[in-house]
Amino acid sequence: MKIIASTEHQESPEGQKVIQLPNDADPLALDLSGVDRIDLHFPKFTDGRAYSQAYLLRRRRGFQGELRATGDVLIDQLVPMARQGFDVAVLRAGVDVADAQRQFERFQGFYQGDAVQTQPLFARAA
Repeated sequence: MKIIASTEHQESPEGQKVIQLPNDADPLALDLSGVDRIDLHFPKFTDGRAYSQAYLLRRRRGFQGELRATGDVLIDQLVPMARQGFDVAVLRAGVDVADAQRQFERFQGFYQGDAVQTQPLFARAA
């Protein structure tokens, strides 16, 4: 997962079709033709609806483009975001990118399947 500071985030980069999806919108109703990136918004760190949207976009819709987490994104949320299919997280202002990256060093693997690796660990290990 790529982690960027809030100052580096571009809402509409030139040459890309970007959808900014509110967290109360139905991702199953989206027209994904030609979409390069979908920004899923976390208005508060306690509001997890964007996790469900990411899962639905990856697993049910088969979206292969970039999923970007925006809004009130904290360090503690990064590992679950990556497991739900997010490619990029835009950190809340004031959060250090180096501190955020260390979260991935703390957790080396998981027993359960997720949106990215659907098989549980016991089914992968041969």
